[in-house]
Amino acid sequence: MKESEVPQDDANMFEGKTKQIQYALNEEGKYVKVKSVGFEASNIAIEQAWEEVNESIKEALEEVKSGKKSPIYYYMRKEIMDVGILAESVNIAKWRVKRHFKPKVFSKLSKETLEKYRIVFSLESIESLKQVSGK
Repeated sequence: MKESEVPQDDANMFEGKTKQIQYALNEEGKYVKVKSVGFEASNIAIEQAWEEVNESIKEALEEVKSGKKSPIYYYMRKEIMDVGILAESVNIAKWRVKRHFKPKVFSKLSKETLEKYRIVFSLESIESLKQVSGK
């Protein structure tokens, strides 16, 4: 593909605020990096992926509100983490992090443990961690 042929699809879901790097041939026949707002197929795939992420966050919020999961579970989903990443971030074993998803266990966590989660989720206070608003 030539430099002038790199797709610049106006239907980009990020309204051109983000760009992808595409490789194209310049006038001298050498590969160069060209910024592109994307093309229809990639924009559709990205949009579908974000829809899945948002649905996962919404489901996590409902599980917290219904008392099935602790707020840690919601914030993990909101930050697009999995148990392994969260466990590594708070320096707690995966099996313990999974236990912290249980509201009964969560309610008994020490301030030190809650502080670890607060820091990882970039929350203002431990109270913010305990009260999920869904924003």
